[in-house]
Amino acid sequence: MATVRELLEAGIVRLRESGSETARLDAELLLGHALDVDRTAVIAHTDAPVGDGAAERFRTSLDRRAAGEPVAYIRGVKEFHGLAFGVDARALIPRPETERLVELAELEVVRRLIGAPRPAGSPRLRVIDVGVGSGAVAVTLAVLLRRRGMLDEVDVVATDVSEDALQLARENAVAHAVGDRITFESADLLPGSETARWDLVAANLPYVRTDAVPSLPVAASFEPQLALDGGTDGLAVIGRLFDQLGSALADDGVALLEIGGDQEPDLLALVAERLPGWSCEVERDLGGLPRVAVIRPFDRPAA
Repeated sequence: MATVRELLEAGIVRLRESGSETARLDAELLLGHALDVDRTAVIAHTDAPVGDGAAERFRTSLDRRAAGEPVAYIRGVKEFHGLAFGVDARALIPRPETERLVELAELEVVRRLIGAPRPAGSPRLRVIDVGVGSGAVAVTLAVLLRRRGMLDEVDVVATDVSEDALQLARENAVAHAVGDRITFESADLLPGSETARWDLVAANLPYVRTDAVPSLPVAASFEPQLALDGGTDGLAVIGRLFDQLGSALADDGVALLEIGGDQEPDLLALVAERLPGWSCEVERDLGGLPRVAVIRPFDRPAA
């Protein structure tokens, strides 16, 4: 019977030979998945024996990872902002960079709710996550607002053009006990029938240039291309959203959009073209790269 250490060492070699840049981490996560324990238990008990069933599950997972499949899809889960999200090929795997989008959305909601007195009977804030995918943004935001005791003051809506992605997002919302606090709608960007305008629009839309998609890591080929391909300049879908924002965003509203680390100049030019007179600032991520565009109508300062 092989030990944890023996299986790990063999797995690391296998994954390095297949081209994984994170072979040790991948092997530890996959062995933990096979044993139904977390990674720390794998690291802490390297001399423990591993039964034949778990060893076979680990080898099967190694085969899938060696073929390029993302670890998150093999495990069926991805951690995001301290929460565990179910993931599969129905939607893009949540990235750490997107946590900055959630942080800014939470801060914006909090600022609006406590920054000035709200008379009794004030309408709820209207928040929408456009292109919800796995639900990482909408669900995490709802959980954070619930912890603050603010969720009752907010209506959260999430849209996606993919019915499969919407179903995955619903499943994750239910798993985090906010399934009844988010309205999920099938829509190509913003819902077309809305009359009231949005206080906050958050979106992580496709922004990879079409000609760059084939050069992405092999793991990305397992993800839905609809969620990656942003057109010739990477801003085609974002530009279509801009065309809707003029009539959909409240006068004092804000739109938060994730962008690629090299897209700031093109994004600023696109805002000037499609939303003349509006302000746009770009927030950096932890790596110092441009990551979230903060767009407001008519250059109005925040209250």
